[in-house]
Amino acid sequence: MAGHSQFKNIMYRKGAQDAKRGKLFTKLIRELTTAARVGSPDPLANPRLKAAILAARGANMPKDTLERAIKRGAGGGDDTAYEEVRYEGYGPGGVALIVEALTDNRNRTASEIRSAFSKSGGALGETNSVAFMFERIGDIAYPAKTASADAMFEVGLEAGAANVESTAELHEIVTTVEDFAQVRDALEAKFGAPERAKLAWKPSTTVPVDESAAESLFKLVEALEDNDDVQTVWGNYEVADAVLEKLAG
Repeated sequence: MAGHSQFKNIMYRKGAQDAKRGKLFTKLIRELTTAARVGSPDPLANPRLKAAILAARGANMPKDTLERAIKRGAGGGDDTAYEEVRYEGYGPGGVALIVEALTDNRNRTASEIRSAFSKSGGALGETNSVAFMFERIGDIAYPAKTASADAMFEVGLEAGAANVESTAELHEIVTTVEDFAQVRDALEAKFGAPERAKLAWKPSTTVPVDESAAESLFKLVEALEDNDDVQTVWGNYEVADAVLEKLAG
């Protein structure tokens, strides 16, 4: 699938942001609770909950914290109802951004996200104002040591994956939305739990961003990801490794 190597660059940046353990737990707990509320509390019958559990385990969330979140969602005393909302807009350098949120106050969240865009020189747009530049996919990843590239390719393609790419660090499997659950389950049965497994927004094309724009862009992404209501931020930016290393340093 064209652009997948560019997608890895975006995921690399997101990995650095997701290292904020406390914020990450807050977001994961909210997703666990919501997934259990809108579907079955049994992960075998609820693909969304199963994906949330995998993400929580991948972040080393304590078992009792995970189980409490599921119980709350299944009717264990927490009556907070979170609404799924997607925001779209443009950031520095003309980069298109998709922001996925779970909120119990749509007006508050919209105001905070609009403010973050404005402060960065960007602009929040209408729904579907940038989504047409992205493709909705299933994104699954395993550490390279899990299996050989040939073994991962064979199992992934047999299960219905659209593409399997392997590097020295990672196996990345791309699926359609419709085939995501069956491919994830087939891979898990063969290789164990993946490093990540989620639905993602993959840009059809990317926008090269220079150092000055990248610094402003990453400040915006960080501000968005610091918001407890925001679950994920996706963008169609491409930043050279040298620029990433300089900004990280």
